[in-house]
Amino acid sequence: MANSKSATKRIRVNNEKRTGNQTIKSDMRSSMREVENHVRNNSADEAKESLVKAVKKIDKAQQRGIIHKNNASRKKRTLMKKVNELSS
Repeated sequence: MANSKSATKRIRVNNEKRTGNQTIKSDMRSSMREVENHVRNNSADEAKESLVKAVKKIDKAQQRGIIHKNNASRKKRTLMKKVNELSS
């Protein structure tokens, strides 16, 4: 329980930021899952299209400080590796 006005505000602001961050992370994970589903179904063209969208969402999450830059790099690298293996 917050004892001061500023502590109450911090709780409110933190809750708002957390929900916003959760939606961005959820969108990012959904786009990553979409790429992996296309790879599983052996549809290279669709996988490449969804890869572009997934990379944009990963980069946006990294720019906003929701995920670390190394984490973003690792996610992009693994997705690109899967799509490239499918293409070759």
